[in-house]
Amino acid sequence: MKAIAMIASAGQYIQRNLSRSTLVLLLVWLQVFPAFAWVFPEHRDIAVLAVQTLDSDRQSHLNALWSEARTGYENRLCAQSSDPTQGSNPTCVDFAAWAAISGDHSCSAQEMLGTVLKAPWVIGVERVSARLKAQLANASRRSERSNAVRNSDLALERTDPEYLTRASSNNAHFLLARPDVTMDPEAYARLTLGPKAEVNALATYAWYHLRALDRARSVSRGLVPAEAHADAIRAALADEAFGLHFLEDSFAAGHVAGNSGLTAVRKGTHDFYSERGLALTTWNGERFVGEGDAFMRPADAQRAANAVRDSLAQLVDSFEGKVELTIPDDPNYREADSFNVCREARFPSASGTRADITSLVPILMQTPVPALGTGAGELPRFRSELGAFVGLSTGFRGGLLTHGFGPGETGVSATSDIELSARVGLGLDGVLNDSSDGLVFVEFGVRDDNHAIGATTLPGRGAMTARLRMPFWLIPGDVALASPVLAFTSRGTLQKMAVGAANGGLIPWQVGIATRAGRLQFVLGREVGVSIFRNGGDHPFQLSTPGVPPNNATVVSLDSLQVEFPILEYRLFRNFSFNQGSGLLLQPYVGFDMPTAVSVVSPIGAPTPDAHTIVTTGVRVVFDWRHYIK
Repeated sequence: MKAIAMIASAGQYIQRNLSRSTLVLLLVWLQVFPAFAWVFPEHRDIAVLAVQTLDSDRQSHLNALWSEARTGYENRLCAQSSDPTQGSNPTCVDFAAWAAISGDHSCSAQEMLGTVLKAPWVIGVERVSARLKAQLANASRRSERSNAVRNSDLALERTDPEYLTRASSNNAHFLLARPDVTMDPEAYARLTLGPKAEVNALATYAWYHLRALDRARSVSRGLVPAEAHADAIRAALADEAFGLHFLEDSFAAGHVAGNSGLTAVRKGTHDFYSERGLALTTWNGERFVGEGDAFMRPADAQRAANAVRDSLAQLVDSFEGKVELTIPDDPNYREADSFNVCREARFPSASGTRADITSLVPILMQTPVPALGTGAGELPRFRSELGAFVGLSTGFRGGLLTHGFGPGETGVSATSDIELSARVGLGLDGVLNDSSDGLVFVEFGVRDDNHAIGATTLPGRGAMTARLRMPFWLIPGDVALASPVLAFTSRGTLQKMAVGAANGGLIPWQVGIATRAGRLQFVLGREVGVSIFRNGGDHPFQLSTPGVPPNNATVVSLDSLQVEFPILEYRLFRNFSFNQGSGLLLQPYVGFDMPTAVSVVSPIGAPTPDAHTIVTTGVRVVFDWRHYIK
């Protein structure tokens, strides 16, 4: 009865915590997909190149505008609009960094400008970026690059308090898919700004660039009083920088290709082409192979910088009254635009007239032609391991027992077993980067142990098994315990907690580390396995029983409950097709085997011996196969 009660209790615990944790992480999966394009230093390098390649007259005018924009913020804003020699410990923010802070660290130009001028953490973000730039420059292997991005993301998570939750809307970073191959760039631009189009990269650029031109036009027409000049110039530069972030995104291969489909497909396609590259053609006919996030080459930077340069040139011309616009003057010229790309699904109807959009065509002509949408001619799509799955796992275990169940069995013994299990769960691998692990699953199976070799007389026996895995934020089970409360009181806190758990926890000691020959992760507390050994009468064995003749032993049947906790996980490989994944991993573990029922078989009438709990340790070799449902 005691064993049955423990089994029922364990089953209820697994069911309760799995359902809670799955609910939380499903929320994360649906709402958080951080697939930004160029990483921070890449965005900044593009902007630096763009400013450097402006013609001398426009560059001088831009620097003069920047000098005036610094009024009142001379300590916060750098003396130069772009400093290509900025080292690893920046102490100010230049204009080139504004485009990098946009989008990934702010959701609107207004928010970005407020962050630049007032947020205490923005210098910290720049310093994290500077370290990442140096690490990427020295990375010679994929594992080094992966670890550099992992370290940067974790540092940004600690530095920028909204870094993860700001990713709740990411379509703005992608180009809108083309409906057909006959579309010209002007028609495409109108489509991206249309009432039925979701927020996308090119439309975000166009929206904010036109607002920047409008504010610059107000200054050129003398509509801005002298005391408001610095505010108006800062607002125009902020609108421009925010738009430039998304213009730069348009050149990242993963954001050209990963532009439609479910979240898992969008992310998988984005990651595949960002790393491996994609043959692209610009609207003006230039052909090249583009890459993506953390893989930018000098040619990629220069190509994007040329378009950014021409956009900046148009802004400078608008400050000089050389650009004609049909949109009405915005009387709120002192404030940067507040359109929020993280919250809004569509652009307002008054995005820009056909004439205004036509003026952007020379810049848009330099951007890559977007991939076609779903249907004939679409690019091959790839899926990431996000979503619900069913699966199987097979394993082999080699372990050591510190002693036997009997009081006299003090020597170490070795044992081995094989197991087969079915599992159901939620895959959240790579939520932030490929070091993330938000895996949640419950599995049930069977296990067959061999006879122990050594001091222990434990026979071969079989067990029913159960296993539960879920990430935690600070202590095991905290996400599951917090979810029922935070889901109704503070979803933002819940989201941060869940994503933090998937990325190594509050103290990121459980984040994955890439190596040349696999992936290593500390997982203590994330996973627990339970084996229930019953029907001990089928496998009786001798147990030390002092005072029982003739050998101070009795023959007993014994049921037990074995619990184990994996410590490390070394994943030798993981392969993934569109909806199926398989991997091989090693799991060193510790645990205990606790007797739950002991009965004497012979001699009849002998006293029931004491049975001690055994401490176990060993290594599991596990093959894991998953089929993702959607």
